[in-house]
Amino acid sequence: MDDQQPTITGFDSSDLGSTAILPGIPASVSPAALTNPKADLAAMAELERHLFAHRYARIGMECYGGTIDPEAATADRGEALSILAEEDQALLCSPETGALLERLSSASAVLSPIEAAQVRILKRDRADLVDVPPEVQSSMLKLITESDDVWRRAKAKGDWATFEPYLDRVVDKIREVAGYRNPGADPYDVMLNEQEHDTNRAFYDRFFAQLKDVVVPLLADVRASKRKFARSPFEGRFDVSRQWELARDLVRLEGLDESKVFLTSTEHPFSDGLTSNYAVIAAHVKENDVISNVYTMLHEGGHALYEMGVDPALDRTSLKGGTSMGMHEAQSRFFENYVGRSQAFAPRLIEVMARQFKGQLGRVTPNQLYAAVNRVEAQPIRTEADELTYPLHVMVRYEIEQLLVDGEATAKDVPGLWAKLYHDYLGINVPNDARGALQDTHWASGLIGYFPTYALGSAIGAQLKAAMVREGMDFDAVCASGDLTPIHSWLRSRIWRYGRSRDTNELMLDACGEPFSPVYFTNYLTEKFSSIYGL
Repeated sequence: MDDQQPTITGFDSSDLGSTAILPGIPASVSPAALTNPKADLAAMAELERHLFAHRYARIGMECYGGTIDPEAATADRGEALSILAEEDQALLCSPETGALLERLSSASAVLSPIEAAQVRILKRDRADLVDVPPEVQSSMLKLITESDDVWRRAKAKGDWATFEPYLDRVVDKIREVAGYRNPGADPYDVMLNEQEHDTNRAFYDRFFAQLKDVVVPLLADVRASKRKFARSPFEGRFDVSRQWELARDLVRLEGLDESKVFLTSTEHPFSDGLTSNYAVIAAHVKENDVISNVYTMLHEGGHALYEMGVDPALDRTSLKGGTSMGMHEAQSRFFENYVGRSQAFAPRLIEVMARQFKGQLGRVTPNQLYAAVNRVEAQPIRTEADELTYPLHVMVRYEIEQLLVDGEATAKDVPGLWAKLYHDYLGINVPNDARGALQDTHWASGLIGYFPTYALGSAIGAQLKAAMVREGMDFDAVCASGDLTPIHSWLRSRIWRYGRSRDTNELMLDACGEPFSPVYFTNYLTEKFSSIYGL
């Protein structure tokens, strides 16, 4: 999360024969005979128990596959993941499970709120899986496992041609899966809805149009401003081993429980949570860019805070985890930007950075840090972009994804499209494919439809911050103190603790007292950068 791992789809439980029944329900018992809600709840608990074990194993394999596994293990990992997915589908898509969930839906009056939410989410997960043939499910898992490995090697060499055929295969498979899941629907709408429920092209077209109306003219005004800000205090060589120590310091500063976080390295940063007791943060360190390390850790730490903030009572259920990628990115972008790039937090942040690099950063002031990390500068890398130009990076990917899924472009066209859109939107030339179309892992991992949630998450975060302030929180004072507990408590009580039991729309209504609106984000960008650049 930057980047969540792909959701598994498809498996026909009938392929396993008569033994593919729900654990806890004897084969000799007719599902229709089970009318006792207590027995049904016990059966659901047994189902959840097995799904939890599979999820725990799958997340672990996906996290470590890109960090510690040798290249030779790729095919074996893909096979293991596909077997777990097959068994998940056998559990969820059996007739016994379908009947069980229908009976429990009918008995909603006797269910607790958590049990009712479990039934709803299990039914939704089942619906996503039940119509996808097993061979499609298995081939998808194996393909994206191999594709991600090829992408890593291709990026290291800047070799788009090696990855190109894999992207075409991934897009074809995505279209196929979407066709089974929702026949007749727009395949891209299906994938957008998977990443953020109740969204589609129409939603994002309106959202990005509203952003463009503000960001494009504001960016032009910033470029015309006479105010210029230096990043020179943060240039030079920063020892890698000390940067990893800094990463651990940032885990503590952000308020994560060190005893529950596994920190490792990877090419493209991501994070995930196995339970509220175990989060993985995979980051990278660049010897000549300490700022990248800092904001990578704050971003991934936001994801980890969300995962570990889910009510522990949901840990071994289908309700564990963030409700959507939009809400997940809202947490990561919140701590990266609304906290991490705030003027109030700058003294605490530079203090922690200087602890590891006293000779280089000991005399750098909080104002210098604030100016450097908020300098607006068009450059090719999305993850290193400033807050103002960041949505434009996302729009590039959104437009290319639509062309790919619609069949109006193929992977061969992507580098050219990328170069054109970066020139049109950001006015820059793409230096090479490694810093261009190969920079992100999402497409290799089958995460078509994920990119728009980064911009959506940024906008959700602005509205959450506004709600905190409206309720009386002195946000700047909290950031200045370095103790982020009040922010954690607010987010935990309104967002984190619910896991998947509530969708984004419901969470936003309860937390903010109104539906989602991008106006909070566009107002935030206008106010912040007008102040910084004297507009």
